[in-house]
Amino acid sequence: MLLFLHGALYTKREFEPLMAALADQFTLDAIDFTGHGGEMMPAEPYSIQLFADDVLRWMERSGCAKADIFGFSMGGYVGLYLARHYPERVGRLMTLGTKLRWNPETSAREVKMLDPEKIEQKVPHFAEVLKHRHGGDRWKKVLEKTAEMMVNLGDSPELPYEEFQQIEQAVRLSLGDRDHMVSIEETIEAYRQLPTGELAILPGTGHPLESIPVDYLCTEITRFFTVA
Repeated sequence: MLLFLHGALYTKREFEPLMAALADQFTLDAIDFTGHGGEMMPAEPYSIQLFADDVLRWMERSGCAKADIFGFSMGGYVGLYLARHYPERVGRLMTLGTKLRWNPETSAREVKMLDPEKIEQKVPHFAEVLKHRHGGDRWKKVLEKTAEMMVNLGDSPELPYEEFQQIEQAVRLSLGDRDHMVSIEETIEAYRQLPTGELAILPGTGHPLESIPVDYLCTEITRFFTVA
């Protein structure tokens, strides 16, 4: 089973073109994290543990004892957290565009981009995209709770760098060379901590999932998850 985990502000629907292209090669599934894509908005703050619990509940419901994971952006961080704390549930893991270095400075930069009023004023098209993904004005609550999570991650990362060396699964950290949200330096730093890690820098590639050609991603995913 190959499970797809979406990024912050995304939903599982953004994986549909990719999953359709891979359907003949893998058994696939994807989930919406709590508070995303119409899922119930939690009373508690968003957190990586909260989203990891979503994955564990999905595993229990589906009878899946162990899954390979492809995690985009925040979904990759959730996958790494699961690999660290629930190693028996995770097989191979590939991340794409996952921010790995969290401190007050980096979280403050991320939070600046999550102001609903500024998004409506300066990038109204993106506001409409978020409305479509999460429904009505719920997208504003998604931004609010995502910003709160990022502040919390900056103050206390849920997966500190020193814990990457305790992740024993085969992990590939992949990053576009034009990603303006995640640095190559932080990705290399994490890669060097992984006992069996791989590093893939994708040329001519930015951060947004929808900007990456499906056939390109399919090739990268197939190469990593198809093990002889």
